[in-house]
Amino acid sequence: MKPQSMLFTIYGEYLRHTSNEIWIGSLTRLLGEFGMTEQAVRAAISRMQRQGWLTSRKVGNRSFYSMSPRGQKRLDEAAERIYPRHEGKGWQGKWCMISYNIPEDRRHLRDQFRKELTYLGFGLLTNSTWFSPNDLTDKVREITETYEITGHVEIFTAEHFGWSEPRQLVEKCWDLESINASYRSFIDTYRPHFEALRAQGDLPDNRCFVEKTQLVHQYRKFLFIDPDLPQELLPDLWLGQEADELFSEFYGWLHPGATRFFEELYEAAP
Repeated sequence: MKPQSMLFTIYGEYLRHTSNEIWIGSLTRLLGEFGMTEQAVRAAISRMQRQGWLTSRKVGNRSFYSMSPRGQKRLDEAAERIYPRHEGKGWQGKWCMISYNIPEDRRHLRDQFRKELTYLGFGLLTNSTWFSPNDLTDKVREITETYEITGHVEIFTAEHFGWSEPRQLVEKCWDLESINASYRSFIDTYRPHFEALRAQGDLPDNRCFVEKTQLVHQYRKFLFIDPDLPQELLPDLWLGQEADELFSEFYGWLHPGATRFFEELYEAAP
């Protein structure tokens, strides 16, 4: 677990629902529960500031940090897919397609745009042509405007008339077998761990905090590999639902104690 990644988890899980601002001393104590040093935490905070994820302000001799609007938006998008994973209204047979031709002198923006498309759940159909069965038009439009690449990107809503079947088309764009294997690994790791913890009875609040935060941290990784496909396009044996249910049960059991411990260490600006 890297400090910067854990900071995203802490803000998304605990601070997104509060003032979104916390004293750096509280952050170092919270991440200290995972064996992270104060120096490592401060270095990660400084890096996130430079990248535009965090903002800070001084109150007396104390520094308080909050997510920037950009960071808050990213946390809200992640929360929509984690708590709970949305079930959709059934697939309408339409595809959101993106085609781009970003020049070489803007290569860094092209690389960043690809990362954004992957995070949203797009798959690569052909070179520079990405698609998704989910309606992500507004989100893509916003990204292209933010990066000022609207002149190099085209956005379509399309129907597919041949020749592959929809599930075959999906298999060309996403490695569902690998994603399913990741879900299997998550289930095989956390189900026995969860059962062993429950057998111990009530856990101390600080242990609940560590276990729940690690659980969210691990589960959050599926945002970067699972395209959140409609049920109609998934394989017959898909473990995402089982993993969702395990996560929800484990999360609900640990949540009260974890929240109490966080609130005990949490200090907002006066």
